[in-house]
Amino acid sequence: MAERKDKKKVIGEPMTDEQIKVFLDFTGEEGVSTDFHLLEKAYRALRAEDFERFIGFFKEQGRDLNACDPQGRTLLAHIENHVKCEDYAQALRDAGASA
Repeated sequence: MAERKDKKKVIGEPMTDEQIKVFLDFTGEEGVSTDFHLLEKAYRALRAEDFERFIGFFKEQGRDLNACDPQGRTLLAHIENHVKCEDYAQALRDAGASA
C-alpha cells in the first residue's frame, strides 16, 4: 500500500497541544473506565514527553489518574515494572498517581 503524501507519519517532532488533547476525546469500551481508557490510549500512542503533557491536560479536566481497568489495576500498576516504560511511570508518579 502506497503512503499518501499528505499523510506521512512524522516521528520525533513535537506535538501541538491540540494534537495531544485529541486523546481526551475518546470514549471507553463498555465495562472499562473512560479515564483508564484515555490514559492507556495516550500511553500507547504518545512519546514520553508528550504523555507527560497529556497528563497535565487530563488532570485539568479533573480526571482520575488512579482509574482502574476491569481487573482493578491502575495504568501505573500495569507499567511500573516494564523496563522501557520508566519515563511514563515516572510521569504518572510525579502527577500523583499510585499503583
